[in-house]
Parts: sequence; C-alpha cells; structure tokens
Amino acid sequence: MENYAVFQMPQTINYGRHAFKKLGEEAATRGKKALVVSDKVMDSLGYVKKGLDYLHEAGVEGAVYLGVESEPTDVYVDEAMKLFEQESCDLVISIGGGSCLDTAKTIAVLQTNGGYIGDYMGNQKIATKAAIPHIAVPTTAGTGSEATDVTVITNTSNDVKMMIKQPAFLPEVAIVDPLLTISSPKHVTAATGVDALSHAVEAYISKKAQPMTDMMALSAMELIVKNLQTAYQDGDDVDAREGMSLAALQAGVAFSNASVCLVHGMSRPIGAMFHVPHGYSNAMLLPAVLEYSKDYALERLADLGRFFSAEAENYSHKEAADFAVQSVKKLCLDLNIPNLQGWGIDKQEFDIAIPKMAKDALASGSPGNNPRVPTQAEVEELYRICYSYDFTTDVSTKESKVR
Repeated sequence: MENYAVFQMPQTINYGRHAFKKLGEEAATRGKKALVVSDKVMDSLGYVKKGLDYLHEAGVEGAVYLGVESEPTDVYVDEAMKLFEQESCDLVISIGGGSCLDTAKTIAVLQTNGGYIGDYMGNQKIATKAAIPHIAVPTTAGTGSEATDVTVITNTSNDVKMMIKQPAFLPEVAIVDPLLTISSPKHVTAATGVDALSHAVEAYISKKAQPMTDMMALSAMELIVKNLQTAYQDGDDVDAREGMSLAALQAGVAFSNASVCLVHGMSRPIGAMFHVPHGYSNAMLLPAVLEYSKDYALERLADLGRFFSAEAENYSHKEAADFAVQSVKKLCLDLNIPNLQGWGIDKQEFDIAIPKMAKDALASGSPGNNPRVPTQAEVEELYRICYSYDFTTDVSTKESKVR
C-alpha cells in the first residue's frame, strides 16, 4: 500500500442466533427513551413489540415510527424527526431492512448537527458533532447498513437518491440476529442476497480496497456463494440464514471502508426514478457491469470465480473471471431476478431518463472507484444494455458491447 488506510465499524456488534435479546441491555447504557424506526410489516411480524418488550425489561421507554414504506425519503426523515422531538427521545433504534436503518441513521445525525439531509451531500456540510446513539437491528441479509457510515435518502423534490457517507452516520451498535431474517419472503431473500454480493464484489474490486476490507469481502463472497441459494429455496434453513446474515454484515463493513463502484452508482438513479427496490436494481445491473469491468479486474474476479467451483482453481485468471461473471448470471437466473424490462419499466420512459440517470450516477462518485471508469456515454449504453439484458448468454464467447 502506497498510503495508509482507515478502517471503521460499529463500536459494538452482537451477532448470531438470539442476539436480538441484547437490545434492552445495549439501549439501557445509552438512553432513557428510544424512538423505534420500523415499518408496518415488521410490526405485523411482532418484531417491533418484541423490541419494545426488551426495552421495557431494561427500564427503557419507547416510541414508535412505522412510516417507512419503501426506499427511504426525506419525508420519512422529517416525520420521524418530529416524533423524536415530541416524545423527548434520546436514542434511536432501527428494526427492519435498509430503508429503516438509513432513515434512523439520518435522524441520529440531524438531531445533533441540524440542517436538511441534502446539505450533507458531497460533504458540503460535515457532521462534526457526535450523533444520537443508534442501535441498528437488520431483519434482512443484504444492505449491511448496520455496519456502514453511509445513508441513502431520496430527495422527493427532484427524484435524486442522495448518497451521503460520513463517519457520524455509522451506527453505534449493530445487532445481527439471523432468526429475524427467516420471515423474509423468497423474493426479498433473493434481492437482498445479490445486494450483499454486489457490496462484497465492489468492495473487493474497488480502487479503494485495502487488506482489511479484502479479508471481509472475500469471506462475504464465499459465504454468499455457499448459502444464498439454500436460503432462497428453504427459508427455514437457519444455518444458511446465519451464513447470509454474517456475509451481509461483513460485506457492509467492507464496502463502508473500501466504497462501492459502478453498480451502485447506476443503481441509485433507477431506484429514485422508477422506484425499483435497491437490492433488485443492483441485481439487475451486476452481471452486465461485471462484464464491462472484467478485463480491468481479472485477478480479483478470478477469486470470485473460484468460490463458485473447485474446478476453477485450475483455470487461468481470465478463465476464472469469465466463469465468475457467468456464475453470477446463472445465480440471478436461479433467483428469478428480472431485467429492467421484465420488471415492467416502460422503455420509452426509461430511454428518456437515461441521460439524467447517467449524469446522476457519475455525480455520486461511486463509478470513479470502479476498476474501469466509464464516460457518460458508456454509462448511458450500459443502461440500454441492462434494460433487456439476457442472463443466459455466455460471456466467454463474446466481448463487452460497451466500447
């Protein structure tokens, strides 16, 4: 390494079966009244009540915000902030998927640093004051948000997904209990699982990769390859769920420190403009972007290919990298991941949106970390390719369509 690197993660991580039971103990040392940020699905599953029970047992009061309905927006943040203040809370707890966690992260930072979340984009405003304590409890194995200093909030006035990365957004505590993910339906397991794979792969091929993130990313990739299809086919397989929860956590730590790349840069505008859930939009883009990037990251993608098959140990780097991309495509097929056309996005509307999406993708900064850094024209062409992308084609017999 030519320069030093920085590696950050939550102060405390509780992970493994029944880790959720630690919620009250962790909360009691950090506050007296918590705002629990969640959604109606988590409430219907009983997770919110269970969380409140753990809090009450530890002598901590709780108020609840259940307004998160989809990808997190500035509207949810504003509503939850008002409730936090009305209830005189001093602690934030998020229970749910990445949308709930990102909303809670934003509340924790704005409560002490003020302003509108968009003020923090591009580090225009730096959160210099410590955030309100935040305990993150993920119920999906995908975003890794419980271990990252990143929040992504949609500006509802211009349909831009604002990606903000600053140390203050890192949760103080992560509680990762694989038993909470058993309730995830198959389509959520698939989308969040490929999301975690995207995090791990992009952290590994990122220009900002470092030895500590490599360790986490490699472990995450291996766990995902080993466990994702089992978790998808049999959601009650606790061993597979546990493997995926650990993988999502490790991938989150990896990309929070090494950054994501082109997949995430292109994914956010799709989510903002066409309301495709983040995990799905990443999965729709991952194979095509890996094809585009492959020749610039042969050795690293070869490592991924060797996780998919012991036979790949005997392949050249190019052969193993080809095999990696082909295996990711087959994985998306097996998990019934659609392309953008299959999702139901109107082609004419999509084509009109492409220039803005490409501009927003590049403006996010993530594509600059990609091993092959694209131009505006190349990002636009990748969007066109991904619209009707064929997951069945063999990458070893053709070159990337983007030149």
